Amino acid sequence: MTKHAVLLTLSALAVAALQTGCSDKALTYQTNIKPILDANCVSCHVPGGEGYEKSGLLLDSYDGLMKGTKFGAVVVPGSSVGSTLYRLVSGQADPSIRMPHGQASLPDADIATIAAWIDQGAKN
Repeated sequence: MTKHAVLLTLSALAVAALQTGCSDKALTYQTNIKPILDANCVSCHVPGGEGYEKSGLLLDSYDGLMKGTKFGAVVVPGSSVGSTLYRLVSGQADPSIRMPHGQASLPDADIATIAAWIDQGAKN
């Protein structure tokens, strides 16, 4: 193996180990996700807010988040990669609809927390 291949392999193993370590802690909406959404998303995703008016997504409660938008669910419990919420905050969707819209991206730690919470089943 070349040095480059060894470094890539070690990097991938380190990332996998970190992700596994993060997902071992039981996460809940109330304790871990609501504070992130309150600080970054709720101002637009409430009645009268631009995000709510465009999508119908309410982010001021667990029930609102799990109900999703007028276009469908945004959280697929057990699958962060299948969840629109994760794809929008992690930059995996079109850059023009990255969330929070028109603001700085969420910190990587918050994005990882959202992914782990969804992968754990998106419990309240």
